[in-house]
Amino acid sequence: MLQQLKNHPFAVEAFFDSSLVLTFAVPKEQLESMIPECLSLDTFKEKWAFIAVAMVQTKDLRPKGLPKFLGNDFFLIGFRIFVRYTNKAGKRLRGLYIIKSETDKKKMEFMGNLFTHYNYTTTDIKKKQHKNSLEICSEKSDFNITINKTASDIELPKNSPFENWKEARRFAGPLPFTFTYNEKPKEVLIIEGVRTNWKPKPQEVINYHIDFLDSLSLNNLVLANAFVIENIPYYWKKGKKELWK
Repeated sequence: MLQQLKNHPFAVEAFFDSSLVLTFAVPKEQLESMIPECLSLDTFKEKWAFIAVAMVQTKDLRPKGLPKFLGNDFFLIGFRIFVRYTNKAGKRLRGLYIIKSETDKKKMEFMGNLFTHYNYTTTDIKKKQHKNSLEICSEKSDFNITINKTASDIELPKNSPFENWKEARRFAGPLPFTFTYNEKPKEVLIIEGVRTNWKPKPQEVINYHIDFLDSLSLNNLVLANAFVIENIPYYWKKGKKELWK
């Protein structure tokens, strides 16, 4: 019964005050062992695969249909790999495979781990507004990102595999689907997100240090893009299960 509860048994809605996503490119061979057999990497030029670090300030997060006053505000950090999955109907779905999740509140850790497979942990998360920049940091997680809030005519990060922001936008998370996999019964869980007013804006990253990415010991990891979205109504549908092969 507890295992079934983790399969996103009901729809969830929230309001995204902001979602800042940094996407890192790495030669695809280095990520192939990090995803389950049912998924394939979503690649660029058949060379690059991608890990996204999403920092999301949610508001009024709650089961869909409940009044806003029953919701909660959380800050969420997710580390996701861009993947594809071909469902039983033969449709290829673009989505994300989550490898780590963090939040700023124990309540979200408890509820998130009760109703999802995302393995939340609680950490300290601080947002520091400076005159021309925004800093998001965590002492416990050894995490620090600073973006330029006033930059215009923003260029792609140095060494990005993309030639322009149009190409980069294809890898601006979150994507429509998130996948988890139960290996023993070969069961895929598909969670679909529904969004409106989705207009990612390029961001200039001044500096970053992310200990979790360092711990993966990936070679030739480069910052590929950074986008922010703001003021987005969002909800996740109830999870759907299907057997793979």
